[in-house]
Amino acid sequence: MAAPRDRVAHLLRQLQRAACQCPSHSHTYSQAPGLSPSGKTTDYAFEMAVSNIRYGAGVTKEVGMDLQNMGAKNVCLMTDKNLSQLPPVQTVMDSFVKNSINFKVYDNVRVEPTDRSFMEAIEFARRGAFDAYVAMGGGSTIDTCKAANLYASSPDSDFLDYVNAPIGKGKPVTVPLKPLIAVPTTSGTGSETTGVAIFDYERLKVKTGIASRAIKPTLGLIDPLHTLYMPERVIANSGFDVLCHALESYTALPYHMRSPCPANPISRPAYQGSNPISDIWAVHALRIVAKYLKRAVRNPDDLEARSNMHLASAFAGIGFGNAGVHLCHGMSYPISGLVKTYKAKDYNVDHPLVPHGLSVVLTSPAVFTFTAQMSPEHHLEMAEILGADTRTARIPDAGPVLADTLRKFLFDLDVDDGLAAIGYSKADIPALVKGTLPQERVTKLAPRPQSEEDLSALFEASMKL
Repeated sequence: MAAPRDRVAHLLRQLQRAACQCPSHSHTYSQAPGLSPSGKTTDYAFEMAVSNIRYGAGVTKEVGMDLQNMGAKNVCLMTDKNLSQLPPVQTVMDSFVKNSINFKVYDNVRVEPTDRSFMEAIEFARRGAFDAYVAMGGGSTIDTCKAANLYASSPDSDFLDYVNAPIGKGKPVTVPLKPLIAVPTTSGTGSETTGVAIFDYERLKVKTGIASRAIKPTLGLIDPLHTLYMPERVIANSGFDVLCHALESYTALPYHMRSPCPANPISRPAYQGSNPISDIWAVHALRIVAKYLKRAVRNPDDLEARSNMHLASAFAGIGFGNAGVHLCHGMSYPISGLVKTYKAKDYNVDHPLVPHGLSVVLTSPAVFTFTAQMSPEHHLEMAEILGADTRTARIPDAGPVLADTLRKFLFDLDVDDGLAAIGYSKADIPALVKGTLPQERVTKLAPRPQSEEDLSALFEASMKL
């Protein structure tokens, strides 16, 4: 019989060999955990974190009882100016009153928030000394509320302390936060499930954010009745975000190839790379998008379609909130941040705006043509889910097949025809590349490394779909 130490070493070797042979991760580009090409040790584990979720038509009415159950005495309700005039916010306030919840409203959330708009909300939260938060709206509102909760709970912190490196210091969050209930009214970001808050850093004209499991909402109340108030283009652009969340998290670098391996589990990032659990959520979300997004856009009264897209947003959020996204999102941040005069239809805002989902999806055909060589089977699987006949497709065709399938899907939904249609030209490519380079939190999760020349070529290929 082998000595105990030999037995342990043998078991570890067996585990290492078996670690990547599951169906989800037997990618053509997989390698066993160990040393990456750079010589750094890659990670060997992944961690799942997600908010508690409650789903149901009319479930928003329960929010006052939830706060009462938490013992909340002084609550901050965050929303935006447009939504504050609509019935969903009234439903929340009625529930507060019915359950004797003392609250204050902050309705100055900016659609596509900036560091300045975050800091205004943080200041409101610090002055209010709240013991709980409710965020009602799309990703902009929920993300703003996450930041307000974080910095009000950590009053001595500098704003850049928790912002992702290399723009900020990327410090781990160790302070306890107050309970946060998120009530999404759009079907896109999945922010009710994730520990991520995104904003425009105005000085550099790029998007960045804060990523920590500690800032995820305590509870997400997913009420499909709110989706009936979303205009057509808001539904479409939100759906494009869900689409890319699913596509990117399913094709992200596998978790056991991401480096470095954290010395302490608190340093393991929220975005860890594709993994067997996130894969399930991503594929399921993509199936719902394929079945219901066009219906949800074309018929504002199709509650079945809009309800399913509301769920798909959460499903994709659980997937990408733990696996991460990669190039479509990394390239989208300067597309949004450098906007010139474009104002999206159906968005009632007083500033130029490229909606997040639109900025993400316009590069998707180029991106997945570029990444397909690393996991062609996954790319063909996604093309098939979106309607392609892949029976005769060859492995080298995976990128073009998925790209063509995406183009057809997007044009059926009246998408803008590439970056040129929203105001960009080839002269803008150097600035767009420069704005992508700091997005290492996501770009390093792409399955295929990319040079500045690669990024330039991807932006150029995205000028027209």
